[in-house]
Amino acid sequence: MARTETLQGPLSTYLQRYSDLIGDKRTARTLAEIVKGIICSGSLVCERIARHSQVLSAVQHRAQRVIRFAKGESTQRSTLDAEHLTAKLREQGLQHLSHAEDPGEEAAAELWLIIDESDLRKPYAQEMPDLMQVRDLDGRLVPGYRTLNVLGVAPKRRGILYHRLFSSQEEGFESEPREVQRALSTVSQSLQAIAAQPTVTWIMDRNFDDVAVWRTIWEQKEHLLCRIQHRERLVRLRTTEGEWQAGKIENATKHLQPLAKARSQMKIRLGSQKRPKMQAVPVSISACPLELTYDRNVRRKGPQEEVRQPLWLIQVVLAKAQVEPWLLVTDRPVTSESMALQIFRMYRQRWAVEDSFKYTKSCLGWEEVQLLDLEAIRVLVALAWVAAGFLYEMGVALDAPEIRLLAQLGGWEERPDRKPGKTVITRGLEQLMNSFITQALLQSHIAKHDALPPGIVALIRDFTGTEL
Repeated sequence: MARTETLQGPLSTYLQRYSDLIGDKRTARTLAEIVKGIICSGSLVCERIARHSQVLSAVQHRAQRVIRFAKGESTQRSTLDAEHLTAKLREQGLQHLSHAEDPGEEAAAELWLIIDESDLRKPYAQEMPDLMQVRDLDGRLVPGYRTLNVLGVAPKRRGILYHRLFSSQEEGFESEPREVQRALSTVSQSLQAIAAQPTVTWIMDRNFDDVAVWRTIWEQKEHLLCRIQHRERLVRLRTTEGEWQAGKIENATKHLQPLAKARSQMKIRLGSQKRPKMQAVPVSISACPLELTYDRNVRRKGPQEEVRQPLWLIQVVLAKAQVEPWLLVTDRPVTSESMALQIFRMYRQRWAVEDSFKYTKSCLGWEEVQLLDLEAIRVLVALAWVAAGFLYEMGVALDAPEIRLLAQLGGWEERPDRKPGKTVITRGLEQLMNSFITQALLQSHIAKHDALPPGIVALIRDFTGTEL
């Protein structure tokens, strides 16, 4: 008898990493079907997830299967709560970031950690638990939740290293600064598992212009790059004559020294353009040294102890752009053209996390979640990140024929300078999976009734030229 080999699919292989959290085969199957349903439906609405799973769509009370899973009612022999799911995501992200792709390739010498907040907005929700106030895209206060996320970036690689959804209204909540401190320490401690320790730099937006945040990063022997919000912060400035004097950060801009010019492809609105578009933007970068004096025990118990920290102020001007110049601060020396360009590239990478949030929100529909249990909401949003992690890894091998075919199914037109992104790959995967679900439903109807309704047969013939 000839031996038959079974080729295990990429999703099955990916989900095997979660096997130590799963206590029985039924739960393993349900997890796989929910992840498939999230990808194919682009939604966290339980009914839609179940409807887009070939297995769950065939059972009674299909949405309840997803709800009971998220609430932990059907996973009591497993540890599939949000905390364990995100810890496994972090473990897999670290493994992905720290291993060289080719045997002769060295592990990354640098690791950039992009930390950012993203709000899960529920403007029309009334019954969902522990809703807090968050800002919508127009800056208005609406009900919702907040998430804190860390994305690790190494050459040619990304990995999800932290995710937590929280609300200031939930029982036992301490404070948002405490949530940030938890994220910093959790990720830093997990990095100790990397054999060849890389140089770590945290890349942050204005929300993290906070000496308590910076202090923790420095105590962890790590670096930072942060966009400035508090321009009134007192520092010591070095004048062009080489003398040090006290002043505000905003006063330091007159001491900036030009270091580099570049052109960068950015999606932005220039001049009189009505809409942002991807285009080459001239960039000018200048820098000057600063010195910050801060209390080592700011916002924590302990005696006051002043510490001096050398810093560099960097200004990035985007020519003709309708945005204010970027004003950044870093503890990495910026004394040459190459160093200035490196800082610019690093901060540009912070946009990668915004792309990830946009992708997860739009393609995986995490703002559509509708449950009356906060822990269940956390589980479903964590499962959206599990699905995103799978799609990130698929997108790594962009030249693979499978990925290019999925991209074409998603509407991608092949061009030499335009590689397929996660969004179009996801659309292609949705198209492929939905075609099988449709085929299964049609075959089920034929099995029960011997044929399809005449109107459906005529419709298929008109659109496809196919006779059934």
